[in-house]
Amino acid sequence: METGIGLQWIIFIGVALLSWLVQLNLNSKFKKYSKVPMNGGLTGADVALKMLHDNGIYDVKVTHVAGKLTDHYNPIDKTVNLSEGVYASNSIMAAAVAAHECGHAVQHACAYGPLTLRSKLVPVVQFSSSIVSWVLLAGVLMIESFPQLLLAGILLFATTTLFSFITLPVEIDASRRALAWLSASGLTNAYSHNKAADALRSAAYTYVAAALGSLATLVYYVMIFLNRRD
Repeated sequence: METGIGLQWIIFIGVALLSWLVQLNLNSKFKKYSKVPMNGGLTGADVALKMLHDNGIYDVKVTHVAGKLTDHYNPIDKTVNLSEGVYASNSIMAAAVAAHECGHAVQHACAYGPLTLRSKLVPVVQFSSSIVSWVLLAGVLMIESFPQLLLAGILLFATTTLFSFITLPVEIDASRRALAWLSASGLTNAYSHNKAADALRSAAYTYVAAALGSLATLVYYVMIFLNRRD
């Protein structure tokens, strides 16, 4: 059990440190590239509309949401939601983020496989996330008398881990589409394109950290289950 406790602390501290470093890097890049203006003076909202229309998409609305780094595409109501620091900004960061979110809209229009799979998993993940913490806690407490409960918790948590890893190709492909369009449309040049790529790469690291953290936690609970008789 001491080994398990030690491993738990190593996992939690390692994941927490990695997540903190990744978030710190993203905040630094966001602040840095938010000060670099785009040629042409287009705002994030302008860039989003242009990319959608250039890809023949006219049924997606571009709107703004409160918060920082809260940008997202909602496939249910077909909206590209841009945060306050992106919607009205004409910076390289705003253009990169807006184009990335529109990349998801293009994926949706093209029925991109990983995005479709992720969308189908959303209800399952929402259900799992609402109860998995309690099931895992109860499973650990009742490991000797009712190990099947911990196994159920592991299976529930595995769905969130799977969701995290399916998210990776979805996000990477959205960034690829965004960068290709920014270059093809002439909105970026050699100077600004590298900065847009750097910004989106930093954002992608947050999803990598989340996936690795989820996997590490899953492995930890699996080890508890397998070593329950030690």
